[in-house]
Amino acid sequence: MGRLKDSVQNLAPGYFALVMATGIIGNGYGRLGFPEMAKAILALNVVQYCLLWILTIWRFLEYPGRMKADLFEHKSAPGYFTLVAGTCILGSQFVLAAGMFEAAFVLWGLAIVLWIALTYTIFTVLTIKDDKPTIEQGITGSWLIAIVATQGVAILSTLIAAKLPSQQQQLTYFMALSLWLWGGMMYIWMISLIFYRYVFFKLLPGDLAPPYWINMGAMAISTLSGSLLIQNEAKAPFLHSLLPFLEGFTMFFWATGTWWIPMLVILGIWRHVYKKFPLRYDPLYWGAVFPLGMYAVCTKQMSAAMHLQFLSMVPPVFLGAATCAWLLVFGGMVGLAFKKSPTPQGAVN
Repeated sequence: MGRLKDSVQNLAPGYFALVMATGIIGNGYGRLGFPEMAKAILALNVVQYCLLWILTIWRFLEYPGRMKADLFEHKSAPGYFTLVAGTCILGSQFVLAAGMFEAAFVLWGLAIVLWIALTYTIFTVLTIKDDKPTIEQGITGSWLIAIVATQGVAILSTLIAAKLPSQQQQLTYFMALSLWLWGGMMYIWMISLIFYRYVFFKLLPGDLAPPYWINMGAMAISTLSGSLLIQNEAKAPFLHSLLPFLEGFTMFFWATGTWWIPMLVILGIWRHVYKKFPLRYDPLYWGAVFPLGMYAVCTKQMSAAMHLQFLSMVPPVFLGAATCAWLLVFGGMVGLAFKKSPTPQGAVN
């Protein structure tokens, strides 16, 4: 019981990245023609999602001071956006794998409430607090989870809109479009600071925490969001009038995400091979699994939306890589759980 309480007390704010990673892999298998696999992964993800909410609520009731401290910390606060993103990914699973729009609708409402609450709480708190870190100390790839959360709401909104009455459908598509645009603008702001930190400040192996893969993942989910809007343009006049713009920026997001992949691999080799940084389980690694799965899904969706059949070989390769990464990280998580003296888990960096 003592170990469990310690785990709850030190629960990383970004642990819902487990739900994000699992869910996007499930959606990937569904889109590649493996519906039974997608349904099995949905069942697993429902269990994970419920368990994480139980642990989060327990932590809130038992250790409110720890949660507040995470919320006021530049490095850990963005991790809470995984609650939004995980909720949206699970909602999309209910739609795509099971056709359960009622469950997806409930999760959509919860995601919107969480997105509003966390967006304006976190950015207000980090804006008005007196004691602030430098860019070198405070900015990491985990900040981009805010974009992932925003695009997650846009994607689930687009999927939900198909089942809504005409007037509400138009409003929902407009909300999805607005969130897609806002997420793209937010990425430009944040990646400028992150790139500046990478290039003009000393970079240590420990600084390259796994969420730096969100540099690519935020663009991948933006590509998926744009692709879904393109595929639904006939259902909303304002989407039809913006079709060239939607296609251009969707390709722009995909190309930017693709550029990051070799760079992230090189930095990973530098971190673990050249600098010999130890490779052991950390909940932050779920933030590296998710972008691989999202890149597979977004490429599949974009190739369908824009008739780019020559990209058809990409999704299976990245879905396979995401599956292998998921198994490795899940194995590390299980192994850590059964250790006699588990390594303490820190907050999201």
